[in-house]
Amino acid sequence: MDHLKELTTNEDIFFGFMKEKYPIFFNSNIFLRDLQYGIRSYFEKKDIDIDYPLAERLAHSYAEHLENDNKFIKISGNAWKVNFLKTENVTEESEEKSK
Repeated sequence: MDHLKELTTNEDIFFGFMKEKYPIFFNSNIFLRDLQYGIRSYFEKKDIDIDYPLAERLAHSYAEHLENDNKFIKISGNAWKVNFLKTENVTEESEEKSK
């Protein structure tokens, strides 16, 4: 499985998932470890186990992709400013059915 392609293809879903655990909003800061743990949790939710070194490599690659798309603005070696607006959270299908 190409994990980076999964993240780039499902960017809205990934950031909706991240927003459930981390405060992500326009002009907020996001750190490498936030991305790393968010990526691990995202794939664990899909029953795909990835180790810490792979999650860290994916976090670097994904952040670089988002920088190139002007969605992240680098402020240090391990921190970025969020340069997009994400308003919706992701809910599990079973939660929506019970409402």
